[in-house]
Amino acid sequence: MKQSLQLRLGQQITMTPQLQQAIRLLQLSTLDLQLEIQQALESNIMLEVADDNDYNDSEDYPTAESEPEKDFNLDSSKEVNLDDGNASSSDAEVADINEEIALDNLNHIPDELAVDSNWEEIYDETFSQYDYSNNSEDNGRDILATTQGTAAETLLDHLRWQLRLTPFSDLDRAIATAIIDAIDGDGYLRISIEEIAQSLGENVQVDVEEVEAVLHRIQHFDPIGVGSRDLKECLSRQLEELPEKTPWLKEAKTLVNKHLELLGNHDYTQLSKRLKLTREQLRDIVELIQSLNPRPGAQLEPSSTTYIVPDVFVKKTSGQWKVELNPEIAPKLRINTHYASLITRVASSNESNSLKNHLQEARWFIKSLKSRHETLLKVAKCIVKRQMGFLEYGEEAMKPLVLHDIASELEMHESTISRVTTQKYLHTPRGIFELKYFFSSHVSTNNGGECSSTAIRALIKKLIAAENRARPLSDSKIANLLAERGINVARRTVAKYREAMVIPPSNERKRLA
Repeated sequence: MKQSLQLRLGQQITMTPQLQQAIRLLQLSTLDLQLEIQQALESNIMLEVADDNDYNDSEDYPTAESEPEKDFNLDSSKEVNLDDGNASSSDAEVADINEEIALDNLNHIPDELAVDSNWEEIYDETFSQYDYSNNSEDNGRDILATTQGTAAETLLDHLRWQLRLTPFSDLDRAIATAIIDAIDGDGYLRISIEEIAQSLGENVQVDVEEVEAVLHRIQHFDPIGVGSRDLKECLSRQLEELPEKTPWLKEAKTLVNKHLELLGNHDYTQLSKRLKLTREQLRDIVELIQSLNPRPGAQLEPSSTTYIVPDVFVKKTSGQWKVELNPEIAPKLRINTHYASLITRVASSNESNSLKNHLQEARWFIKSLKSRHETLLKVAKCIVKRQMGFLEYGEEAMKPLVLHDIASELEMHESTISRVTTQKYLHTPRGIFELKYFFSSHVSTNNGGECSSTAIRALIKKLIAAENRARPLSDSKIANLLAERGINVARRTVAKYREAMVIPPSNERKRLA
């Protein structure tokens, strides 16, 4: 085999670190982006948060009226400052004056203190003249820590508090503690009495009857129905606490104890026969039972609320829909002029190279952040333009839309559109929606057009909301009603959309007339 040298030319796409950073920032959610910016501020001395008064929003945070198309200046020999502003000289003068006042007050401190005096009594006025509250971030952090330090009371905390107020023997208190620890967030006891007895240990001899007696006392704790082992016991306990003069109380207890399964299946015909009641009387009994709480512990369990910060705002101004970024999703960054000027003044070459690296990283981070905002705004504007019918008329006017449609119009890759629309939220007059919400498949219509699956779900929800509760619409009937409107949807497709909207089937939606 003869060896030879060959020269070939070719092209290859390389993922540079800067491109990887831009892609990573593009797919981050708002909360993740804020965390990423905070880490960059802590690790890079060249980055700092720009003052709102000195920052030009129209230049670096694009809006519907202005979309910057200029390339970012990456010349390492020039200093990059996004706001082109300098620190206010008046702020520096005020800081110097405060410092001089504080030093002057410190000079008047006597050498010795009176024996029966405290430091705060003598120097409270002296030090109060010095403003320790200039750092608004520290004050906000302290207030936040104070407000978050008090945790919400849980169901177990509430039950343990009542346990401490209830007279128990040492053994019964140990049993009650084991029972309370086994109660879940809904207020139900999910393990058996035998398991409670075994959990006390081999050295504690206790019979099942004694555990049952302690459980009966706990079931009288607030909220009523806590410690129940099933739904029947929970509802029965709540009915027992109602006044005896409550209308239909006796019949409600009979229904819960003997015919609860029929009530769950909405078999009102059998219930009327077995209880020997008219449908009007049965309706009053069902309303009494529905007024009870099937999950008594849920009202005391602290709920973790997730707040969504919209990335883009959409509003109608002068008959036109305007799209603009939320300026609060990320702090405005710039290059620290002081540290950037040190590059030419430091004597050590290692320190100079380190500062240059930090400066270059800061420039690329600001460029990637700016590119993210511009791409997000372009995609949001394109989506709003195509889904203007939704903004005007609601979900029923939603049009079919896929990632390829947006990618083709903006000349981007579908993966880029997918990253932009994931965990990014659009604030509209109709609510806050994830950008991916506006993408949906289509179903063909009889006239040759297309209908969005989101619009079909809205129509199904509207039909079910207007149905006769005594005779709810089946999936087949809904499919026929959609076919009358020119939308060809199979019964199983209707069932899939209905289940996606967490709507029960027709037999579970049946109510008394």
